[in-house]
Amino acid sequence: MEQTKRKTTTSTAVKARYNKKAYGAVTAYVPKEMAEAFKAKCAAEGIPQAQIIKAAIEKFLETSE
Repeated sequence: MEQTKRKTTTSTAVKARYNKKAYGAVTAYVPKEMAEAFKAKCAAEGIPQAQIIKAAIEKFLETSE
């Protein structure tokens, strides 16, 4: 008999609370074509989208200090 992990809302709520406390969100609106190209290239190269954005922010912060 195959067992599947059950998804609990408690775990999800705990993760959401932690993420809200530990992280901030950055939102950018770009043209749809640019967003689609970005998502496609990230998927093709197997790179998480957040990784690219974090690297760009880190580089920006290093150059502005």
